[in-house]
Amino acid sequence: MNEGKPGTPGASEGPDGDFVLARPERPDGDYELPRPHDATASTPAADVPDGGAPDPRHRGGTSADASEPAPAQSADTPASTPAPGADAPAPGADAPAPGADAPAPGADAPAHPQPLHDPDPYSTPPYGEPGPWAPAPPVQHPAATPAHGVAVGVPPVPHEAAPAAPVTPAAPVAQDAPAAPVTDPWARYDPWAAPAAVAPLQQADPVEEDVRRRRGRRRRALAGGALVIALVSGVAGGVVGVQLERNGGIGAVELPQAGVEAPDRDPDSVAGIAAQALPSVVTLHVSGGGKAGTGTGFVLDDRGHILTNDHVVEPAGEDGDITVTFHSGDTAEATVVGRDSGYDLAVVRVKGVRGLAPLPLGNSDNVQVGDPVVAIGAPFDLAGTVTSGIISARERPITAGGEKGDGSDVSYVDALQTDAPINPGNSGGPLLDGKGRVIGINSAIRSADGGLDPEGGQSGSIGLGFAIPINQGKRVAEELIETGKATHPVIGITLDMEYSGDGARVAAEGSDGGPPVSTGGPGAEAGIRPGDVITKVDGRPVHSGEELIVKTRAHRPGDRLELTLERGGEERMVSLVLGSSDDG
Repeated sequence: MNEGKPGTPGASEGPDGDFVLARPERPDGDYELPRPHDATASTPAADVPDGGAPDPRHRGGTSADASEPAPAQSADTPASTPAPGADAPAPGADAPAPGADAPAPGADAPAHPQPLHDPDPYSTPPYGEPGPWAPAPPVQHPAATPAHGVAVGVPPVPHEAAPAAPVTPAAPVAQDAPAAPVTDPWARYDPWAAPAAVAPLQQADPVEEDVRRRRGRRRRALAGGALVIALVSGVAGGVVGVQLERNGGIGAVELPQAGVEAPDRDPDSVAGIAAQALPSVVTLHVSGGGKAGTGTGFVLDDRGHILTNDHVVEPAGEDGDITVTFHSGDTAEATVVGRDSGYDLAVVRVKGVRGLAPLPLGNSDNVQVGDPVVAIGAPFDLAGTVTSGIISARERPITAGGEKGDGSDVSYVDALQTDAPINPGNSGGPLLDGKGRVIGINSAIRSADGGLDPEGGQSGSIGLGFAIPINQGKRVAEELIETGKATHPVIGITLDMEYSGDGARVAAEGSDGGPPVSTGGPGAEAGIRPGDVITKVDGRPVHSGEELIVKTRAHRPGDRLELTLERGGEERMVSLVLGSSDDG
């Protein structure tokens, strides 16, 4: 019956001489072919003997020699367990004893349906190409063989399936027996077995993954640190930028500065003039008769004589106090040597003071308009104040004083005008030229209300200051030091101070009832008569009686004057020699 059919390894001969295929053994000793769709359990895999090959007809099945005894199993090794999801025998039910003898292949077995076709000689699982009733088996990777004594779990069948038959326990295996190596990846492949349970995925190399995680955390930490550093650097850069913008640098602010220089200055500069003159300028504090005042003076000689204005020492009277403060801060008491209200000049003297340095005197006749000048004084009691300016005008006739009402305190000055700031307290101080020489004595200022006052009121300087020419001051000071009085040059006439026309008119009557032209005086000898109008002095116009007095007192007694006068509409020229008065 089997002529021409290839032999099948592992098959046994039937009673009628034919060969039948080996069938999987069931617990009851029957054989049953695997069914394609309703299989619910798989046959446990058996170890492949060393050097043996799996049955090509049953890939994943067990092919063993029936005559080969089963290996012994250690008492400590658990028996094979049924697949998950299979019906387990009830507790206490009889189970085959471990190590029981299984029916040998070829033994009589109950009748069973025959296979649908002959075995496939080409070992195409299962039994040839799959037909329409059997889908192609899924491709699976071979699983690693578990160690001896470890049960291979079978996942539950996802669809309804017949209960699996109980698995006969395997024969005992020696505890120390080595596991047989698996050489064929298809040895354990069973196309009809239920899909194995998909174990939860695990990391292939948790240690390496931990390293990668640590590296990722380290990278994130480094990135965060870099971001923090960038933010801090930006803020610091902004602060530094602001500091650089405001201060030009970081740390303590140090501005550029010139080095130390020698204190010496050009003698012709304001600083040089002030440095030379200040030791010779003093501040006077005067009190007496319920009055007090502050003024300035300067040293005339090494004997302690100091020149100042008459209106500065006037509050002291006959028994007042005068205190002189030098530039060094030293003070000394002073007494009045002489004074003259008509010239507004006075001389005081300090005793017991040595080392005085007198100021050099210049010549006021050499002064020209525009020449630089320096004024030194104590405006508003600020001692040692230095101001500078120029000569604004020459021979400016001014009158000051007149508080007594009788005219005895009125001063007539042919003054030098300057724009150097002069304020109350500057009175009596020196007006210096560009070489530090005295060319005038500061005496009056024009106030903002239009008045002229030796003290200048309290309005302060408006750039109109007046100084007595030093040529006049020198002569008066010499007379005051020598005699205590000063002489005034006179013409010997009485003027009509109410005349409003141009020029100075001779009065019709004298002030004290005497003749308007003094008998035997310079005017009478020159032929001047009452009612004559004097229009010029030495060829310069005269516009009022005060101006004629100022022009006259600008000269010394004994000086000759050339006068131009009008009489009856006719202009005449006369010449005379100035006389002298004994009253101050």
